[in-house]
Amino acid sequence: MAEILLSEAEKAFIHHGVQDDLRCDGRTRLDYRPIILETGLVSNASGSSRLRLANSDVLVGVKVELASPLSEKPLEGRLEFFVDCSANATPEFEGRGGEDLANEICRFLQMSYMSGDTINLAELSVLAGQQCWVLYVDILILECGGNLYDTVSLAVKSALYTTQIPSIKVATMDGDQPELELSEDPYDTKRLNTQNIPCLVTLMKIGNHYLVDPTPEEECCSSSGVVVAVSGTKKITAVRKIGSGSLHPESLVSMLKTASEVGAVVDKILMKKLLEEETAGKTQKVGFMR
Repeated sequence: MAEILLSEAEKAFIHHGVQDDLRCDGRTRLDYRPIILETGLVSNASGSSRLRLANSDVLVGVKVELASPLSEKPLEGRLEFFVDCSANATPEFEGRGGEDLANEICRFLQMSYMSGDTINLAELSVLAGQQCWVLYVDILILECGGNLYDTVSLAVKSALYTTQIPSIKVATMDGDQPELELSEDPYDTKRLNTQNIPCLVTLMKIGNHYLVDPTPEEECCSSSGVVVAVSGTKKITAVRKIGSGSLHPESLVSMLKTASEVGAVVDKILMKKLLEEETAGKTQKVGFMR
């Protein structure tokens, strides 16, 4: 995360605001900043989205390719995540500065999706033990304005929601060797059930209280927090401790409960927005990515 130097007076101002449930930007402790979402921006991707959470800006593209399934999971397809931290996002990402953060986000996303309740990877199987669909999820962090985990997770879920997987048929040829036939109709596609794909909720502890959607300044005032992956059914699929400080067990239990409730609300709002975009019809996209 980007380091911001704050004076003791500025830190005290933030601490007092959190204590009084009135943060510097007027939010309460459990309020998110404004979110702007666009989908279907990248024309050569199977699914894409761009999500801006205040000053954090993330672009996600999903590409679908045929590959051999993993030997330990012959009846399932898979998702592979790749995160690229643009050097323009923050000066700390120049050179190899963003690699550690990118790897952390990738690992936690992979961990969050491992639960069988989040996404049915069997839907991606084409030919048992031989061929499956692999969804390559490329995440580009364009701007870093705090709370990257939440921003990335919402953008990824939106991109997967719009991902179109081509219809494919298995035909048997001479010698009983199966042959795959892709549909020639570009609209003959299927989509994954993304209802239970998890949203990440970051809670940072400042003083005796914790808050969601921290700004970079608030992140600097906190020594500990958690990132919680919450599915559409309010189930927690992964938890990651962040910061060097400690958390009391009672605080941790309370934070996990709050994360579950906040995650369910955020997920409901996101799915409603995605459905609205879908039913509103296709609008012509204008811009350099089209």
